[in-house]
Amino acid sequence: MSIETNYPFQDTSLPLEERVNDLVSRFTLEEKVDLMIQYQTAVERLGVKAYKHGTEAAHGMAWLGEATGYPQPIGLSSIWDEDLLKEIGSAIGDEARGFYKRNPEINGLTLWAPTVDMERDPRWGRTEEAYGEDPILAGKLASALVQGIQGDHPTVLKAVATLKHFIANNNEVGRGDASVSIDPRNMREYYLKAFEIPFKEGGAQSMMTSYNAVNGVPANLNPDVNGIVKGEWGMDGFVVSDAFDVSGTVRDHGYLESHTEAVARSVKEGGIDSLTDDGELMKSSLREALKDGQITEEDLDVALRNTFRVRFRLGEFEPEESNPYASINESVIMKKEHAELARIAARKAVVLLKNDKKTLPLQADKLNKVAVIGPLGGTVYRDWYSGELPYAITPLAGIQEKLDGAGQGGQTQFAGGTDRIKLKSKKNGKYVSVQAGEESPLAASADSADDASVFELTDWGWDNATLIAEQNGLYLTTDDRIVKASANRIWEWFTKEVFLVRPENGGTGTAGDHSSVTFSTWKDTPVTVGENGELLSGDGRGEETSNEIDAGGTSALGGSAVEVQADAFEVEKVTDKFEAARIAARNAEVAVVFVGNHPLINGKETVDRPDITLPESQEQLIKEVMAVNPNTIVVVIGSYPYALNWVNDNVPAVLYSTHAGQEVGRAIADVLFGEENPAGRLSMTWYKSVDQLPEFMDYDIIQGNRTYRYFEGDVLYPFGYGLSYTTFSYDSLKLDQPSVEGSEDARIGLTVTVSNTGELDGDEVVQIYGRVEQSRVKRPSKQLLAFRRVKLAAGESKQISFSIKLAELAVWDVTRERFVIENAQYTLLAGPSSEELPVSAALEVSGETIPPRDLTQPTKAINYDAYDGVILGECHEGGSAIEVTGDAGWIAFKDAEFGAGAESLTIRTASAGGGTVDVRLGSPEGQLVGTASIEVGGVQQWNDVSVSLNGVSGREDVYLVLNGKLAVSSIRFA
Repeated sequence: MSIETNYPFQDTSLPLEERVNDLVSRFTLEEKVDLMIQYQTAVERLGVKAYKHGTEAAHGMAWLGEATGYPQPIGLSSIWDEDLLKEIGSAIGDEARGFYKRNPEINGLTLWAPTVDMERDPRWGRTEEAYGEDPILAGKLASALVQGIQGDHPTVLKAVATLKHFIANNNEVGRGDASVSIDPRNMREYYLKAFEIPFKEGGAQSMMTSYNAVNGVPANLNPDVNGIVKGEWGMDGFVVSDAFDVSGTVRDHGYLESHTEAVARSVKEGGIDSLTDDGELMKSSLREALKDGQITEEDLDVALRNTFRVRFRLGEFEPEESNPYASINESVIMKKEHAELARIAARKAVVLLKNDKKTLPLQADKLNKVAVIGPLGGTVYRDWYSGELPYAITPLAGIQEKLDGAGQGGQTQFAGGTDRIKLKSKKNGKYVSVQAGEESPLAASADSADDASVFELTDWGWDNATLIAEQNGLYLTTDDRIVKASANRIWEWFTKEVFLVRPENGGTGTAGDHSSVTFSTWKDTPVTVGENGELLSGDGRGEETSNEIDAGGTSALGGSAVEVQADAFEVEKVTDKFEAARIAARNAEVAVVFVGNHPLINGKETVDRPDITLPESQEQLIKEVMAVNPNTIVVVIGSYPYALNWVNDNVPAVLYSTHAGQEVGRAIADVLFGEENPAGRLSMTWYKSVDQLPEFMDYDIIQGNRTYRYFEGDVLYPFGYGLSYTTFSYDSLKLDQPSVEGSEDARIGLTVTVSNTGELDGDEVVQIYGRVEQSRVKRPSKQLLAFRRVKLAAGESKQISFSIKLAELAVWDVTRERFVIENAQYTLLAGPSSEELPVSAALEVSGETIPPRDLTQPTKAINYDAYDGVILGECHEGGSAIEVTGDAGWIAFKDAEFGAGAESLTIRTASAGGGTVDVRLGSPEGQLVGTASIEVGGVQQWNDVSVSLNGVSGREDVYLVLNGKLAVSSIRFA
């Protein structure tokens, strides 16, 4: 087909917007429908190629084959180095271009990364994917990664970063149908801040909405996408829905009844420009919505202008000679420099948690035998958003490499922290063995122990275990009908290689530590022994669960088609993990125990963590090793914070690394042996117990005292914490000026002097925090304002200067719905962590004094100052409303000025069950000045209810005590 070459959109001399508008105007309506989905079709008559939005790239290119792998994002956040994050982002962008050159129709340049969701709770199953609990740290690091991915050219993008997931996506269980309650201060000061920075400072060109609802409204219909992201922040790129989430508005949330309405409203109200869902369903729904007027062609034009504006900027419609990235080809994928960068990133992400008596670093030339012990010591695991690793250096290999390099003949002795077992069916008295055949099924058919298969059992805690058949080296897995030894890896959407191992007669204990156990499959279907000895999932007639992505994890629910009892097996240990560990450690000069998690077990997408402790058997493994060799080092390789209380109290040295890709083994060895002086810092608070945390679904960090900003107890390791092999001192913090005007543009200039007082060169992460000394409302005890990773030679001192926006210390004033810099004294502090801030300076700010509330003006109920027993839900008249969660609750509006008095209160309310509202002064139990009766109506049947008041005058704190299943959207005194 010949293509015209004189359209305005092809004229590179014209302004970008004119070219974009021209191209979109030339699409037919049916072509526009085809272009609204993730896989955009080609429009050959206009020379528009097929294009796919969305290539995973959380820490390297994923799902496209072998690619360079970097530390998990939670590990990248431990680096606290914007320059290095930008360099990593640039390398990822380069490889994206390489894959695009390989197959441009499938390997798109719009990358679904980084994840900037706030990690307010360490139990979140996707903690590995994000950048910690602080919005400044997460926002700055994400911004740097975005800048690297997108490149430095003023007009052409190397690739595009899609920020995930807008907004407040920090739980997996119920993510597809749950609503989270977030009030304006939490939203503005915390959850939105992390996204604002990579848009405003990083120039991110794309964003993905989340699965959850916020205040009753599914995220793909969230008005803040248009109102804040595209409106206030001026984002001119495009927004994508998460996979199968638009249809989830009907399927999972049950919020709407038709896909037609879901699609129309997602595009028109929710600001969704690209639909990541069942393509044919989306297109048919769009056609129907256009036909019945729920959406217009202009609505499609708005969305397509957003997606094609970005495609233009990627250089698709430019001559190659004007695109600086067009020459990047497949040779860039996994190039040597990227492997070196991966190693640098992995070692700089390592956090030294403890180092008594200078246990570390080790000296390779003085060691003859090192015991390497534990389930994370001899392997490298991928997480769900990893690419195929081109190679993998295990910790065992990394340590042996150091010993070999020392040339003294030092050796490692390895014990994997796993049991080797044989299984005997109690049902038919026969041993389990791997049967010959393509599927390698298991059967209890061997008459003697000599003919039984040996299985290596790894206990991951909370009944979860994996087993490898030594006969063929493959994992036990299931097709949901039989159990077989046929998986060469653990890496699929559903982790079918996990088996639940429980004592035969119930009770507790660790997998493999009982003489008689039952097994259940990954979705808790009992394993039984069939008539011919075959091991079955349930009755063997179940339907196989597809391992394709199921956004809500819903197809994992349910077990056997027919209810059956699990058959019991006697466990005969060939090798006991604890005894093997003791043997390896007893005669070694040092024992290094590697513990942690498998990235796809006990915490992953769709699965939240059951606890924050180590698995019981892993902690016992450490105790067994310590008992025979006190010169023990623990290395945690994990995707999350851990409650390492016993370890911290008893083990002399502790390191933490995330799953860090191909070079993790060398990187950890680099730190263990002192080639790298550790300077990683924690991006999340490490608590002592889940007892220190509020209820998991409580998203209110202010009232819930969440994160280092508000937490009041003693923690295991604070936010920003990390040790070094050298020592540093902070001598002074000097402000450019002791007072400033509290304007939006004002900046705080400060300098802190940092010295390396030790004998080794090293990096220090200088952290600047701030707090206000008096405020109208509860403010953070401290909040991160800036940070910088600085290299200092032994004995060297440096003056480190910062220029910080005063606006970072603003508060969202709910009384006037805007940010306010309060008139007050502020304190700036500097140090190596949030709990060690040795130098400080006072700053006087001439800002605003928030005036008393004027409740004679219409006031949104959600703009309360305090509350109990309520959450935020939707008001169909617009915005959010307060809903009572139990039988009663209250909201408070403090420091209200009533002058000579108020005689009445009008409440906008809805209730399916009726109830009362008591108006009280001073407290929820204070003086009663009026009571309103709320009649039975409907959940969204909103009415004004008036109540006469007696005794309301002057300055008062007003409490509305809500009794019954009520909702309130607004109030007004008169």
